[in-house]
Amino acid sequence: MSERAKRLLGILAVLGLLYLFLVSIGMVGAAFKLAGKGLAKEIFGFASNPLTGLFIGIFATSLVQSSSTTTSIVVGLVAGGMPVNTAIPIIMGANIGTSVTNTLVSLGHISRTNEFERAFAASTVHDFFNLLSVIVLFPLQYFTGFLGHLAHGLAGVVTGGSDLQFHSPLKAVVKPAVHLLVNLVGGLTGVKLLHAGLVVLLAGILLFISLKYMTAILRGLVMERASGFFERTIFRNTLTAFVVGILLTIGVQSSSITTSVIVPLAGAGLLTLEQIYPYTLGANVGTTVTAILASLAVPEHFTAAVTTAFSHLLFNVCGIIAINILPPVRRLPLRLARTLAGQAAQRKWVPVLYILVVFFLIPLSLIFATR
Repeated sequence: MSERAKRLLGILAVLGLLYLFLVSIGMVGAAFKLAGKGLAKEIFGFASNPLTGLFIGIFATSLVQSSSTTTSIVVGLVAGGMPVNTAIPIIMGANIGTSVTNTLVSLGHISRTNEFERAFAASTVHDFFNLLSVIVLFPLQYFTGFLGHLAHGLAGVVTGGSDLQFHSPLKAVVKPAVHLLVNLVGGLTGVKLLHAGLVVLLAGILLFISLKYMTAILRGLVMERASGFFERTIFRNTLTAFVVGILLTIGVQSSSITTSVIVPLAGAGLLTLEQIYPYTLGANVGTTVTAILASLAVPEHFTAAVTTAFSHLLFNVCGIIAINILPPVRRLPLRLARTLAGQAAQRKWVPVLYILVVFFLIPLSLIFATR
């Protein structure tokens, strides 16, 4: 077989494994929504104060694994009468909760220490940026309500377009396979929680297989060419990576997907943490478009719904400015991600404990403690 034919087969194999990878992510999200979307909606009713709302946003989004889903639900609740100032902390928490998906994806590399360290750092740099943004901006929002004021002013310039909709082409391709597999598993049991558990198990198997072989092919067959492609095009500088992160996330309507896709690339050594960081910031901005579109389709309480959606956009933009305005602070997410990844590579229980504690145990405990 010629070198060109081998390369073509390698590219096709990577595309096929990438599709399997995206299906596995979709299945995990579907499983959590199957078991937790209704619960997440009910949990929002506990948002009696901003601090509780923040932790509700983290926990609920960790359940449904999509900040777009959470913020779209919140936009609907605002249209139904929820105050905007109650909704904004939930949206802040959603930014933290959505990063659980790519952190879970990094566990697919856990059996290969060096690879896992790179992958885990690439996934948690998103976590740490979102956590730092909340630490800086939540007190300002709590005492001044500045995001609500800015978002209300921005919403005032929006006119018409109440019937705008956008459908992700990538989701359209992946969704049929996800539904097929979820329904097949559903035929084995009529119990919702057992159904969700089996879907997660199957998704984990598919995720492990796709990551294992996709990383091997990328590293072995197309390492030099792919590395050159990423450096020359998508990640050639900070601004380009940032813009690509925005555009790709708008296209697929999920920062969970766009940030998860780069985790195996980081594990394979194709991308550095410095290249990935601005891309994840762009993904944070791009994911706000879903809620903005959802708000434009709300006929009642239109201004309040649009204000809520724009507050998500402004929170991410203000977070990027606040964290990146000073070089020492700008590099803090990178340092924290590398430090945690080093510990996780040495002690394999650390990443599991990190996910359980940060995304589930702490938020759930504090929801009840701050009610």
